[in-house]
Amino acid sequence: MRHTVNVRIVVDVICSHSYLGYTRFARAADRLRAEGVEVPVEFLPFELAPGASTEGRPLLAVLEQTFGPRAVTGALAFAEHATREGLRFEYGKAIATGTFDAHLLIADAALQGKAEPMAERLFRAHFTDGLHIGDPATLARLAAEVGVVTGRVQRAAVRARLDRVRRLGVTGVPVFLIEDLPPLTGSLTESTLLAALRQAAHERSTP
Repeated sequence: MRHTVNVRIVVDVICSHSYLGYTRFARAADRLRAEGVEVPVEFLPFELAPGASTEGRPLLAVLEQTFGPRAVTGALAFAEHATREGLRFEYGKAIATGTFDAHLLIADAALQGKAEPMAERLFRAHFTDGLHIGDPATLARLAAEVGVVTGRVQRAAVRARLDRVRRLGVTGVPVFLIEDLPPLTGSLTESTLLAALRQAAHERSTP
C-alpha cells in the first residue's frame, strides 16, 4: 500500500452538498490515516454565484426569490437528512453571500497546514452558526479561532485557481480528485470515498 494518497477537492463553502460531501470524505480520510497512510488535501475554489454581493441577505429568502418555493422546501429536507450525519443546518439564520474572500482564507490556511480545519470551520460558520462568511470582520475572527495568519496569498492567485477549475470543466461541486482515479462528484457516501482512497493507495504500490 502506498503511504501517501494525494487528494484535491473542489468545493464552495456555501454549498450544502459540499459540506456533507466533505464531512464524509474527512471521516473516510481519517480512517485511512489511522492505517498509516498520509492523505494531504488541496482545496480548489468554486463559486456557486460568481461575483455575488457580500452584503449578506437571508439565505432562504434568496433561494425563494431566485429558484422558487421548491428550493426552500428542498433545502429544509436536505437539512433534515444531514442531521442523520451529525450535521446541523440552520437555514433559518443562514446568510447568502459571495465566497471569494472565504476561498482566499482557505488558501492562506493551506500555506500553514490548516486548510482542512479552516474549511470545516467556514462550512459550520455558514450552515450552523448563521455567521456572515463574506464579512471581513467575521473572516478575521474565524481565522484567529483556527490560528491562521491572513494576507499571505494574493487575490490574483485565487482568481487564477478559480479559472483553473473552470478550465477543468467543473460546473458543480463537490468534486473529489483522488490521485489518478476518475473524478468523483456529489455528496458520496463515506464508504464510497473510503473505497476510492484505498484503491488509490493500493494502485502502483508494487514495482
